[in-house]
Amino acid sequence: MQSLAQIENWPVTTAAAAVVRADGTVAGTYGPTSHRFPLASVTKPIAAYAALVAYEEGAVELDEPAGPEGSTVRHLLAHTSGLAFDEHRVTAPAGTRRLYSNAGFEVLGDHIAKAADMPFAEYARQAVLEPLGMTATTLDGSPAKDGVSTVDDLVRFAAEVQAPRLLDPRTVVEAMSVVHPGLSGILPGYGHQKPNDWGLGFEIRDSKSPHWTGSSSSPRTFGHFGQSGTFLWIDPQASAACVALADRAFGQWAIDAWPPLTDAVLAELKQR
Repeated sequence: MQSLAQIENWPVTTAAAAVVRADGTVAGTYGPTSHRFPLASVTKPIAAYAALVAYEEGAVELDEPAGPEGSTVRHLLAHTSGLAFDEHRVTAPAGTRRLYSNAGFEVLGDHIAKAADMPFAEYARQAVLEPLGMTATTLDGSPAKDGVSTVDDLVRFAAEVQAPRLLDPRTVVEAMSVVHPGLSGILPGYGHQKPNDWGLGFEIRDSKSPHWTGSSSSPRTFGHFGQSGTFLWIDPQASAACVALADRAFGQWAIDAWPPLTDAVLAELKQR
């Protein structure tokens, strides 16, 4: 895809990108797709998918207590547990505010590790990475932000989310549907959003503005971006997903570069 060549102009040392359709075919790639990049918060959707496998296997229930008083697995996945951003400190009652929380995903990882009787990284490997052939991906460390992966592996993950084999498709529909509608909150890097909609581990675009996806992205678009210069979005209306990984921390360069890339990708997909 010619649109992916835009990453050549990004102010980064190394970048790679790909587009994968809902049927699993790769529409295009650009750059070193086997290069391993730190994912930062793009770790969260993979961790969330492992949590949903744990739910379907019966290891945990979405509405069982987990984290602070009144919080559940569902709250932790949807950033409504009340835990602070990077501290294991409660700042609001569960379900009342959308407080984006790395700590919440770390509590979630510990909860699943206890239920499965194995470290969360190993559970995620067995539940998600190994079945999808994501051999270059690791989730060692924090399930909120310490994943390392490649574009090639994230293409496999994006194909799975669009046409689930590891999960019941109804579970994935729930994951990309708004949990606790109407809650406002801060989208890191983009300020206060009202509402600040999230599903189960996936951010939902809806009508957020400003946003890291494109102006032509459908409201149903969902995914995640990371502070290491990474993103993954899935647009059900376009029947496609896009992955872009880079080696420069998120900043104004990404705010300027990501939406035009997304719009160009969506325009090219329409023309095909």
